[in-house]
Order: sequence, then structure tokens, then C-alpha cells
Amino acid sequence: MKILCVDIGTGTQDILLYNSDQEIENCLKLVMPSPTLRVAREVKQATRAGRSIILTGVTMGGGPSHWAVMDHIKAGHKVYATPEAARTFDDELDKVERMGIAVIAEEEARRLDESDQLISLRDFDFDAIRSAFTAFGIDLKPDGLALAVFDHGNAPAGYSDRQFRFDYLEERIRVENRLSAFAYKRGELPPNLTRLQAVEATADFDGEVLLMDTAPAAVLGALLDPNVVQHEQLIVSNVGNFHTLAFRLGPGGIEGLFEHHTGEITLSQLDGFIDKLIEGTLQHREVFDTQGHGALVFNREPMSTADRFVTIVGPRRSLLRDSRHRPYLAVPFGDMMIAGCVGLLRAYADRYPEHADLIFDSLRGSIRSAPWDLL
Repeated sequence: MKILCVDIGTGTQDILLYNSDQEIENCLKLVMPSPTLRVAREVKQATRAGRSIILTGVTMGGGPSHWAVMDHIKAGHKVYATPEAARTFDDELDKVERMGIAVIAEEEARRLDESDQLISLRDFDFDAIRSAFTAFGIDLKPDGLALAVFDHGNAPAGYSDRQFRFDYLEERIRVENRLSAFAYKRGELPPNLTRLQAVEATADFDGEVLLMDTAPAAVLGALLDPNVVQHEQLIVSNVGNFHTLAFRLGPGGIEGLFEHHTGEITLSQLDGFIDKLIEGTLQHREVFDTQGHGALVFNREPMSTADRFVTIVGPRRSLLRDSRHRPYLAVPFGDMMIAGCVGLLRAYADRYPEHADLIFDSLRGSIRSAPWDLL
């Protein structure tokens, strides 16, 4: 069985072609620029050429593309966007208009001046990935897709995006206390996860599709490091380019978590939040009031002093290089960059249980024993 796992972040999109007939270490993988970087590059080209831009397609991740569009407007050039593409910048289209982006209908976009630069927005480009494999003589025909993006969700007008995101995290954990609670089969996504829905809609594929949030996928992947899985209770953090999320995990599942913006947090703050997550004393407002999303602790008992193990993954993990917690750098299957991909694979086994034995046999090749029910 072959599953194409794609973890789509702000800096890179990390791609693993899982093949059940091979060891995971021998499966093919790519680390390529993220889709938002591609869009930012196209916008900057239009800025240099002095051309107006027309954004079409669907809702996708922002960051670099958002900044490039704002710079384009500041340079005195026009920006048009169809409604779905415009929601990349904000779910409330009146706010998008106030940014200087003219929201236009699809029909109007097709009638605009041909000298304007047309830029299509999408997080998952199956054709581009297929072409990359084709260049190396690989005919990409997976049996399933497993795709991850970070989704703030479509908050109601006037409601904090940060609070809405954390409300979603809490709701999912209370429904199902495990990391794969953040993974969905095609057709099962909640309606407010608009970015994941856009990925689902543009995944031109007839087979099985799994969709998941990036941060829990990376944390789940970190647990597939044989040095991590030995611990019954631990802190696992994914330090991404934009967001940092840490889970406290134990024999019963998720015992607590916090999430923050990587660019808004210092090492001292991060160490302090981890301290309080370990002690069971962390409060939601401590994180939210420093521009984070929030915190939630289910188990208020301090972690055992005998095993206060902290491990990290993510492209910005150097933020914790001098941490007093001396975190272990998780490298599932020898490669930190595919942590999200193997986390997707692990979640795939949960959501498509008919394939679980096959996938678990592959995972057990590296992890021979687990003291709690990971595999």
C-alpha cells in the first residue's frame, strides 16, 4: 500500500511517499518550499514588474504571501481577489477590503485586463508533487492521501481568532482524548475548518483522504522516536515557524497543552509555561494574555519527578536550544523533518482501521516496545 503524506507548513511542505513494502527509512521523501512561499514569490515578481494582481483559487495559509500582498499594495499596485481566495487574509471580507484588496466575483476576475498577473491560491498541489516524482522516473499513484495544514478555523464576527482556535482544541480533546482526534476522513471535517475544507476540495483524488492539523501531527510523529516512546509521562512540543504547541501526555492520553505564536514567545516564557504544565498549574490567561492561543490542563497533579522528560520537534526547535529543561530532539525514523508525515501515517491507521495492521507492522520495525498504548 502507498500513502502520500504531505505536511504543509509556512516554510516547507514535507512529503513522504509511504510504501508498505519498504522500511520507512527507504521510502521516498521531499522537503520543498511551502505553497505560501510560492505565492509570495509570484507576488513579488508582479511588484517588481509594476503589475496588478488577481488572486483566485481557494483559502490557503498566509504568512509570507500575506506580507508580500501588503507590500504590493504599499507600493501603489492594485490587488483583486475572488471571495474564496480573499478569505486567505481574513474570513470577514469587509476586513479584507479594508486592507486594500478588492473582493470581486469569479466572473469579474475573468474579465479583468490580461496584463494583470493571475495567481492561483491553494495549499495542496497534487500535480506539482506528481511532476516532481515524475522527474525521477516515479509514476505517482498512491492508494491514499494524508494531508496536514494549520487551521485557525472560521471564527464568528467579533470573536477572537486565537480563542476560537483554542476552543476547537479543547472541544476535540473532550470528545476524544488522543492526538488522532485532530484527523478526519474525507467528508467528516467540521464546517468551521475552512482551510482544511479547501485542501479537501482541491485534492483531485478518488481514493481515501485523511486531513489533519499540522501541530498534533508533528507531536504524534515525535512519539515514534524510540527514545521518546519509552516514557509513560512526558512533554512533547512542536516549535513551528508560526506556532508552538506543547502537549503533556500520560498513560490516559492528553493531560494538558498550550499553544502560542512562535514569533511572540521568548525562551524564558516558553520554559516557564513548560514548568507550569509539568506542575499542573498553568492557566489559560497566562498564555492568552501574551498573544498566545491559550492553555488547558486536565491533570492538575504534578508530573513524577523521576520522569519529567521534555522532547521537541519542528523547524524552530533551536528556540529551546538553551532551555533549562534540556529537551531531547526527537528524530522519528532518523529525520525530524518528516515528523508530521509519520504522525499523519499513524493517524491514518486510526481513521482507516482496515489498514492499521499493515501500517503498525511498518512502525514496529523501529519501535520494538511501548509501555503505553501508542501502537
